[in-house]
Amino acid sequence: MNNRSILISGAGIAGPALAYWLHRHGFQTTVVERSAFLRDSGGAVDFRGEQVRLLKAMGIFDAVKAAETAMGDQVVIDGAGQPVVAFDSAFFSGEVEVERGDLARILYEATSEYTDYVFGEFIVGLEQGPDSVQVTFASGATGSYDLVVGADGLHSGVRRLAFGPEEGFRKDLGWAIAGFTAPNTLGLDHEGRIYNVPGCGVMAASARDRDRLGVGFVFHAPGLVYDRRDAEAQKELVAAAYANAGWETPALLKGMWEADDLYFDTLSQIHMDRWSTGRVVLLGDAAWCAGPGGSGTGMAMMGANVLAGELAGAGGDHAAAFAAYERILRPAAKIGQKQGKGSGTFLAPVDDKKIRSRNKAYKMLTRKLVAGFFNWLTGRAANAVEYKEYVPAATVSAAPGPRLAA
Repeated sequence: MNNRSILISGAGIAGPALAYWLHRHGFQTTVVERSAFLRDSGGAVDFRGEQVRLLKAMGIFDAVKAAETAMGDQVVIDGAGQPVVAFDSAFFSGEVEVERGDLARILYEATSEYTDYVFGEFIVGLEQGPDSVQVTFASGATGSYDLVVGADGLHSGVRRLAFGPEEGFRKDLGWAIAGFTAPNTLGLDHEGRIYNVPGCGVMAASARDRDRLGVGFVFHAPGLVYDRRDAEAQKELVAAAYANAGWETPALLKGMWEADDLYFDTLSQIHMDRWSTGRVVLLGDAAWCAGPGGSGTGMAMMGANVLAGELAGAGGDHAAAFAAYERILRPAAKIGQKQGKGSGTFLAPVDDKKIRSRNKAYKMLTRKLVAGFFNWLTGRAANAVEYKEYVPAATVSAAPGPRLAA
């Protein structure tokens, strides 16, 4: 089989999922990750329909089910903390929901035996040749690989090196998001609260660990400029936006200042005319980031199955495989982006009138006559790509890919 040695940038979700499928088809994989360790932070992600079939086909459904959040109601409240409308678990949690960190661990454990994981490392140079890609790493090490995959998220370094600056592809939606864990001062037990003031949304939930809360802040921030490496400055931005938010927000902000797992970013999408160039291809958020509500995690894992399967089916012919992969995934990515485009306006309406209008829409969605339509809508992105059982090739070698050379 041609092009057997594949370097993957990113050990989040998409990268290890791709390593799993590539191994099943006889390819050798190396995964590099900028973080010095497997990151266990991030909010909950849910799976529905075809994506559940994918988890079962990978043999990890039972592990995901064992780690599921088992979330109950999500309750929208007013400023006095009184309920406005309650959603049962199926609305937000799908058929199975798991914290991102747990999913990352499950995927790593399922692939670490045959995948060479290199943490605390990232790509700083790519030089494509007719038969390989010469890669330079931040440590000064080098390596030669048949193919390179950028599965390194919204701010993909591989995309920047292979396609150009991020600004040429990123479309900011006008909102920012912050997520972290905090002590469970609200006393929640497998339930969540959703609270709004104009331009700001607060989401707090406690699931498997009753001692802690998963907290999410989404706030209107058009044209926001910030330092991606300065967590303290990011906390200051959040604190300023929520200074007068009311309810239990001051206690949640106190938890934020003490948190060591802050995630902060803008709500943004990635729009590209093509996802590959030569021997380099992008996967997941690096290629088509949709934002909240766009089924990003499940779609990335479906994309991993398709990319690996098409490479195997084409005998490693990367040009044919990349074209087929994009042809299959692009319509689904567009559906996800369409659904994610309005996430900011729904999570953090900009004025009282829009909050009331959003809450009316929420109440409509809880009615039985409308609930079926909502379930179809939330499952639309999840089912946009049908799981395909590519016939696995005989595994050529369980060995990882070539080691980095100092």
